[in-house]
Amino acid sequence: MNRREFVRLAGSGVAVGALAEVAEATVVEQRAHSAAVPGSTGQQVLFKVGTGGGGSVENLKFLASYGVNHITGGGGGSSVEGWAVPLLKEQKELAANHGISIELASLPLPSNDISIQPMADILLAGPNRDRQIADICQMIRNCAAAGIPAVKYNMTYIGVVRTSRSVAKPGQPDPVTIKGVQGRGASYYNEFIYQGARQDPPLTPAGVVSEELYWERLTYFLERVVPVANEYKVKIACHPQDPGMPKGKGWRGIQPVLGMIDGLKKFVSIMDSPYHGLNFCVGTISEMLVNPNEELPDIIRWFGTRKKIHNVHFRNIHGGFLNFRETFIDNGDLDMLKMARVFKEVGYDGMLQPDHMPLVDIEGPNGSAVVGHTYALAYIKAIIAALKAEA
Repeated sequence: MNRREFVRLAGSGVAVGALAEVAEATVVEQRAHSAAVPGSTGQQVLFKVGTGGGGSVENLKFLASYGVNHITGGGGGSSVEGWAVPLLKEQKELAANHGISIELASLPLPSNDISIQPMADILLAGPNRDRQIADICQMIRNCAAAGIPAVKYNMTYIGVVRTSRSVAKPGQPDPVTIKGVQGRGASYYNEFIYQGARQDPPLTPAGVVSEELYWERLTYFLERVVPVANEYKVKIACHPQDPGMPKGKGWRGIQPVLGMIDGLKKFVSIMDSPYHGLNFCVGTISEMLVNPNEELPDIIRWFGTRKKIHNVHFRNIHGGFLNFRETFIDNGDLDMLKMARVFKEVGYDGMLQPDHMPLVDIEGPNGSAVVGHTYALAYIKAIIAALKAEA
């Protein structure tokens, strides 16, 4: 989400309140037609709506106005200086002045291709690997000192892979200059179809990475970072590979072990720690499944009952393994109220965050992924209200 666009829309007359009313009505209707409410009796809803987008004053004012009081923030850049304790405390205090809590910080291990990652040597086993891991450890210590309880990160060579993607004009979200797959109305969805997709270039700078080599490098990282997370009581949440790839074939020479359910189970089991877990992306994990709406609840239960879910990206898709498109939160194949009930059932207490919103090809402020993001925030708030009513 583009922060500047988020703020611009807040003052542009976009009827976010109306979006909230529509979202709430949709969820209430869905709840009314549910034949069963598994696991709802007497259980409290512990999770809350949250979002990324940073902690500028304008953004904090906007989020506070709509009751979004938990965010991802803190930290800056890939140097330890950008993660100095006074800077983190300043950001946390600024958010608190608007009634907002920074729940999570994003480590400089992003979901980009390895060729443009700032700390690439960690996965490349390059000459700066130990120094970069030491910097990550110091960032975790600094978050603890500043009172930020969790961090999220990625461990990917190939970044987020899509075969059709909508791209907005640089500097503004409208109109859409490269269009993905036609979605609802004037919206366009990002899509991935493995069959026939061109893997260009055929290899990343890492060359061929087997499952064994990938696990070796992941383990090397975890053996050095998890003890620091344990000592300083900071949760570290790894995002799965987006999307899952076929075992034995992979993508661009990489066998992405974090793009399969068994791989994620192995990953969280490498180090025995309550602070080592996942940034559980509902959309990404659904992309690993043939029938996400039926398969996902038990996967949430497996990780949730083991307390391995430290943050949740709450988004929807249409389709499944090797053939899917990213939709708005309310018109994919996933019953999002059903999924939220399972998060409630396992006692998850972190944030539900929107992610990967479609772009809308309309001139003016309504032609923006930010409107979809705002709609998703309202939809999540309505889901939480529905679950509280059920209890």
